[in-house]
Amino acid sequence: MTSKLKLLVATGTVTAAMLGANPAFAAGTTAGDAITNNVTVNYQVGGVSQTAETDSDTFTVDRKLDLTVSEANGAAQSVTPGQTAGAPNPAFLTYTVTNDSNDVVDFELSAAQQTTGAATPFSGTDDFDVTGLQIFVESGATPGYQPAEDTATFIDELAEDANATVYVVGDIPLSLATGDAAGITLTATIKEGATGGTLGGDYTVNATNTEDGTVNAANIDNVYVNASASDTDNFVISAANVSVVKSSSVLWDPVNGSTNPKSIPGAVIEYCIAVTNATGSATATSVSISDDISALDLSFYATAPVSGPATIPAANGVRSALACDGTGVNADAGTLSESSGVITGDLGDVAAGVTETLLFRATVD
Repeated sequence: MTSKLKLLVATGTVTAAMLGANPAFAAGTTAGDAITNNVTVNYQVGGVSQTAETDSDTFTVDRKLDLTVSEANGAAQSVTPGQTAGAPNPAFLTYTVTNDSNDVVDFELSAAQQTTGAATPFSGTDDFDVTGLQIFVESGATPGYQPAEDTATFIDELAEDANATVYVVGDIPLSLATGDAAGITLTATIKEGATGGTLGGDYTVNATNTEDGTVNAANIDNVYVNASASDTDNFVISAANVSVVKSSSVLWDPVNGSTNPKSIPGAVIEYCIAVTNATGSATATSVSISDDISALDLSFYATAPVSGPATIPAANGVRSALACDGTGVNADAGTLSESSGVITGDLGDVAAGVTETLLFRATVD
């Protein structure tokens, strides 16, 4: 009895080592593979070796159904108010769906908004909902969501141990502030991977062992580890915080000149329009100003008066980091033009913490 036990233990040890030498995959042995185990029994009679007895056993590997869903970036996706799902700058979140099953399967995809006030993964609480949510699977040659390329709406025939990139896209509302967040949960559900180009149905799970208690039947059972899985990512708003202050001062009049001038007919009035983008905001791009004086008792004055405060620039125009009191950098930062009494100024980009100032002059009619 003792020698037999030692032999069995030794044999078991060798088998474990042999199994450990094989490469390991998350999915494991492919469903439907047949595993055949052969046994040989050698023996002697009266010291003479007899013909060995052999037998074998074969069973079919059943289907393990499992998956993993994870957001792909490890951080919130920054978007701007009014950004849409369309080109050229679509708003999207990126997820990875991994097939941990031991067979080729399909995945049905769905997305849900987090409840307002719920904690988002990366940016505090959920403050708003994204509109027009859509889901697309990476299917083109260009990384990142490309509306013209990535058009598949489910994951088709994903191989075992393989993964697919999934995008949730939508439209961002316009009236939002920096730091506002919206959490989106992507859920993937396993479906049959029987037919390419078509989302399969549900796998049938048998209530009892269809192999009838034996291990050599050729049928395949389906065993769910997980039928579906999900993960949450979030958008976070990076918005400009622009404010504008308009003021005016009298530079000159035909009676007093530049000494204590009054706003009498013929006087030159300087308007100052200061546009400020608050510290910590996103850069405001393509900032422009339009000021219509055509219906007022004013006429655009293109030439600077002969005298005036030394701190006031000598011409109409756009000035960078210049306050309306004349203090600041006073560098040319854009263009100004006038047509039929409408003054327009192109300030270009206004970075966070920066003020751009448009100055123009008019005479009192």
